[in-house]
Amino acid sequence: MDYKTIMGKHAEFLFPSVINYHKEPIAFAKGKGMRLTDVNGVEYLDFFGGILTVSLGHCHEGINARIIEQMQTLGHTSTLYPNEAIVTMAEKMASILPAGLNRSFFVNSGTEADETAIILAKTHAGGNGDIVALRHCYSGRSILTMNLCAHAAWRVLPTQVPGIKHAHAPYCYRCAMGLTYPECDLRCARDIEELIQTETCGRIAAFIAEPILGVGGFIVPPKDYFKVAAEIIRKYGGIFIADEVQTGFGRTGTKMNGFEHFDVMPDVVTYAKGMANGYPIGCTVTTEEVAKSFEGLTICTFGGNPVAMAAALATLETIERENVPHRAEERGAQLRAGLDRLAERHAWVGEVRGMGLMLAIELVEDRATKEPSPAKAVALMEEAKAEGLLIGKGGLYGNVLRIAPPMLASEADIAEGIDKIAKAMARVN
Repeated sequence: MDYKTIMGKHAEFLFPSVINYHKEPIAFAKGKGMRLTDVNGVEYLDFFGGILTVSLGHCHEGINARIIEQMQTLGHTSTLYPNEAIVTMAEKMASILPAGLNRSFFVNSGTEADETAIILAKTHAGGNGDIVALRHCYSGRSILTMNLCAHAAWRVLPTQVPGIKHAHAPYCYRCAMGLTYPECDLRCARDIEELIQTETCGRIAAFIAEPILGVGGFIVPPKDYFKVAAEIIRKYGGIFIADEVQTGFGRTGTKMNGFEHFDVMPDVVTYAKGMANGYPIGCTVTTEEVAKSFEGLTICTFGGNPVAMAAALATLETIERENVPHRAEERGAQLRAGLDRLAERHAWVGEVRGMGLMLAIELVEDRATKEPSPAKAVALMEEAKAEGLLIGKGGLYGNVLRIAPPMLASEADIAEGIDKIAKAMARVN
């Protein structure tokens, strides 16, 4: 099917709200490793991995082989019936988490994983207590998770789910209180207590947060932020949910999980995206104590599907075999150094931030005022596309470029990506 036909059918048969990142959308035909090729034969270096989902590269042969083998053995039974694939995967999840986090529930997406976590928290609290989330966060596209989301553009419906409160994000570059870390004494975290005392019933079911805020623009909290926030939440009866949908499985470098960088132990962890290298999956992991509060009949028809389990298990085994957390740290340092050099050349780069292979460039009109520049972000994305490079966009103001290549990227791949970004930036005024 040619490009014109694809775009015509796309316009005719898909929801008009389906997002296209570029002025002229790209229709891809195939992918391999770090590269995608469109229907016109144009090749792109992928530095966004389908929103951090193709964690190890397109059409990874080892992972695909395991998927095919499982499809030819047992494709689907639903969670009504135990099988080897689901118990093996659940055991693997327990092995990559600190002791105590050993009970898994498999679903199909990050939205479902986060929603399951909230249900867990509410049942654990006996149906009482509010949920605290962060401003600038993103949790999914169901009615509940849209209400958790703190970006007006992503809250499609005006429907309000009661009992959700949003605390200040630990967004040091744009501190809502006009302070500077560490002199601020983590005022954004400490303010959670006043939020609870003034905006809630005084009883908290959970605090849900991404270790690094993804859609928010790869916002990295201060190292001691979560220890303070979690202590306050637990003081008021709540549990801590770490949303690892974007940060999990080595993405942040050196550690398997993002929360491990912050010296804090969550009660619930959610995963999706890079967990199965692009195959639809999600997972909520918790402790014995929290899991046993989840009473009543519940299944997820496709959750724990044997094929999805095979894809995830093969992905995690590859991550361990290739020491991906270490690779992400090394290649992330290389990428960060390149982006820092480019920031020195362009006054409209306000900040480079991130961890491992999860890096962002925040673009501004003026470094002194920090006025967001969504126009420059759009222009740079278009110029990157012209260079044959795919990157992402985010941030509340649409002015942050998100750069997160598959984690098996080589030194040469990163160098090539930096060169393409440099050429694209040189053409942005």
